[in-house]
Amino acid sequence: MLSPENMQTQNNHEDTVTRVLFALESIRPFLNKDGGDIELVDVKEDIVYVKLIGNCNGCPMSFSTMKLGVENTVKQHAPEILHVLEVD
Repeated sequence: MLSPENMQTQNNHEDTVTRVLFALESIRPFLNKDGGDIELVDVKEDIVYVKLIGNCNGCPMSFSTMKLGVENTVKQHAPEILHVLEVD
């Protein structure tokens, strides 16, 4: 049985994941336009792990896309997130 503290933590995590997914959906059209996409891999504490796919994977501009596009958008929707990291 979950304690009240664990339930609150779980609810907060679910809320964060929902807001991260909303942020990714908001930038998806821009990535799709260039033949790419993004996939949420995991959210652990204050770090979001994503995977760039399609033309975004390995693109020379992917660092800028991650920092200026993805990370900034995620932080606007979920300010508790400190880092967005790309995984393979």
